[in-house]
Amino acid sequence: MHETIRKKFIKLIKEHGLEGEEVIVRAATLSTEQAIGNPEDKDYPIVKGVERLMQAEFRGSRGQAFTDRYGNFSGRLADIAAMDLKNNFRRAIFISSLNAVMRHLGLIAKTVHCKDNQPRECSHELAKYIEENYGEPRVAMVGFQPRMVEVLAKQFELRVTDMDQDNIGQEKFGLRIGGPNQTEENLNWCDIAVVTGTTIVNDTIDQFRITKPVVFYGITISGAAKLAGLNCFCPLGS
Repeated sequence: MHETIRKKFIKLIKEHGLEGEEVIVRAATLSTEQAIGNPEDKDYPIVKGVERLMQAEFRGSRGQAFTDRYGNFSGRLADIAAMDLKNNFRRAIFISSLNAVMRHLGLIAKTVHCKDNQPRECSHELAKYIEENYGEPRVAMVGFQPRMVEVLAKQFELRVTDMDQDNIGQEKFGLRIGGPNQTEENLNWCDIAVVTGTTIVNDTIDQFRITKPVVFYGITISGAAKLAGLNCFCPLGS
């Protein structure tokens, strides 16, 4: 998946005459308040400190990506497009920069995370979206987004897996959270998969190239979804 996106990104850069420019793209981790504001709920991964948002800026446009490996970076756009994507830190730089460039070019509109109590509103929008498009499906959710789990569990048959060891095996909103080893079983069981967009950064996304409907959620995968023709749900990002 990454190499397919890279080729399309490089082609995009060339088509817009950006490949030869000495453009600096800076990626810096955001504080919790900068990233998500001050939501009433405090159980989001970014509030707990499990993940951070990397933010790239390109000609005044911002692109973000969640990652568990973060730090500061600066470099030419051409170098980032050709970067060896060997770990989550490098992939977060690449994906956040991709989002910023595509936002600048007007190809995508949602590249900055929603804030305050918008994640709760987003969860209700997701439940409405699923019902309107898929009826009453069995839902396999990948990535424990607490408000989404809270809302979806009330309306649909739901199974959830997560990579955070603090969540695995715990009961949340009446559901026991499974680990990554249970994802394949859940995908076989479900009618639709709802998958965190951070799978494009942690390099697990190929697991979800399945024949069943897959909805990727969040701003991280915004640009990659556009290039790869994936279904991306992010109604309240900016």
